[in-house]
Amino acid sequence: MNLRQRAARYARTRWRVLVRLGAWSLLEAGQTFLAGYALARALDAGFLAGNVRTGLLWLGAAGAAVVVGAVGTGRVYGVVAALVEPVRDRLVTGVVRRGVREADPGALSGLTQQVEIARDTLAGLVLVSRSFLFTAAGALIGLFSLNPLLLAVVLPPLLAGVALFAATLRPLARRQEAFLAADEALAEDLGAVGPGLRDITATGAEARVAESLGRRVDAELRTARSLARWSPARVAALALGGEVPVLLLLVAAPWLLRRGVTPGALLGALAYVGQSLYPALQNLVHGLGTSGARLTVVLRRLIPAGETSHAPAPEASPAAVARPERETPALALSGLRFAYGPASEPVLHGLDLTLPPGTHLAVVGPSGTGKSTLTALVAGLLTPDAGTLHVHGHPAPDATALRTLIPQEAYVHGGTLAENLTLHRPGPVPEDELLAAADAVGLTPLLTSLGGPDARVDPAALSAGERQLVALARAYLSPAPLALLDEATCHLDAEAEERAERAFAARPGGTLVVVAHRMSSARRADLVLVLDGARTVCGTHAELLASSPLYRDLMGDWAEAPDTRVG
Repeated sequence: MNLRQRAARYARTRWRVLVRLGAWSLLEAGQTFLAGYALARALDAGFLAGNVRTGLLWLGAAGAAVVVGAVGTGRVYGVVAALVEPVRDRLVTGVVRRGVREADPGALSGLTQQVEIARDTLAGLVLVSRSFLFTAAGALIGLFSLNPLLLAVVLPPLLAGVALFAATLRPLARRQEAFLAADEALAEDLGAVGPGLRDITATGAEARVAESLGRRVDAELRTARSLARWSPARVAALALGGEVPVLLLLVAAPWLLRRGVTPGALLGALAYVGQSLYPALQNLVHGLGTSGARLTVVLRRLIPAGETSHAPAPEASPAAVARPERETPALALSGLRFAYGPASEPVLHGLDLTLPPGTHLAVVGPSGTGKSTLTALVAGLLTPDAGTLHVHGHPAPDATALRTLIPQEAYVHGGTLAENLTLHRPGPVPEDELLAAADAVGLTPLLTSLGGPDARVDPAALSAGERQLVALARAYLSPAPLALLDEATCHLDAEAEERAERAFAARPGGTLVVVAHRMSSARRADLVLVLDGARTVCGTHAELLASSPLYRDLMGDWAEAPDTRVG
């Protein structure tokens, strides 16, 4: 459903509000009508006829109309709020759904900037469009009432100006969309660079990052200049529709007077054009030309094509999610290379790895060998310098719905526990499934102490381990088949860590990659990846004990511990 159809459907549901808007706007049309008509009658029937009292009465009527019109305009603002605020609420709901549940990277910009742009510009668009329509109607009716010849002089250039302006709207919207895309890309890069300035400096990546940001700045500058080039067209439309009529009235004044147009009617026509039509057209051009184009672009970005606002999302569960064919590797790395800067040693050196679906992989290695870097690459948070990375056959940047990352510092928000646990689910989750997930990862004691799934959560009151349990249950409920645990159990004791890892390893159709906090995680895994630069190796626990000195050193006292690997 396109934006025009959505707008029409929304208008049908809010027809009472639109009727109220039109009713109060009629007062503004009446004010506009009397502004020129009363002036003409005051001059023709009053002052020029020697009747000062009549002239003053007509001027008083015009002044009273201004007061009444101001009352109507004040009421209009309240009606516009009733029309616009529900739109904002729907947009916020849609952005949160995609951003939190579908990991949409544009969600932060959507909430903090684009939704507010949509709300403000929609309100401005309604106000200026309504004002132009009712002001133009009042002025054109007034011109016809004074003398149809006046309407014949004013109407053609006015229509030509409006038509020229309308012709610029589509190309203006395209350039506005390009500008917003460039601005969003620059903001995203800056958001990534800011927190990592220390690492950028430490790895000597300043020149590389500066070059990348420079390209983003140049791209935004080009789109801004392209957008600015359409300003002359808007100025021409405004001059044609608002200033040319005044010139025509002045040039044609002798001809009009010879054909029965009175001096008062001519003065009233000039008032209609100069005090009503021109300001209304000016507001329309500046409001609709800039804000209207921006609103169209923002709504297209906030409401993706094909999304429906009322259709319920289908239920899903980790066991029932449609997944790729079994023969497609859950994770496939080929020649993967990554370094933090052109002058830095690579953290990953041509890494090759293939994991069948259902595999439990533990990633171990000394500090700084790239364990968290590997999970960031698989999660799409970093881009490799060389090589390929596929998740269930999809390139990593396109595999958002196929993976879920649980970082060391878990995120919990201030809603209910159920809302926290179902952030990654597109539809309602049955309570028994919530309880089963909580039990699987060891969250049940916390869930019980809080008061159940519908209890509200105070993130600050939870310990780091409790927040990790919430994040683990959330990821367990996620439909994504690949789970990445980047030291996601570091605040749990060994028993709780083992329970959580076993739960993820047993998820039907699920694949688990664990950056091990304790070496006992490696003993439970099907395969162990030992990161050691160019000497990286992968194998089973037993194979690595026999072949990898580094792995034996890392295991240390764990080598004699009983084998608790899932069997």
